[in-house]
Amino acid sequence: MIDEKLALLRTHRNNIGRYRGLLKTQLTDCERQFIEKRLSEERTAMARLAASTFPLTFQMPARESYATPTAEAVT
Repeated sequence: MIDEKLALLRTHRNNIGRYRGLLKTQLTDCERQFIEKRLSEERTAMARLAASTFPLTFQMPARESYATPTAEAVT
């Protein structure tokens, strides 16, 4: 399962690279709009897949408040 998701991530990455390369070429307005739309769709799909493949969340432990000793308490 993870291998399939990683393969899909690579596919999205390759498509994004291909579309970025195409945007550097001479295109008609219609072609440019189409490629920009596809690029956006690929980025969104890749982000969703990455989030579902690597759902890492970190929770910070509750921080206890420590009172610093005052001069009177030390002596």
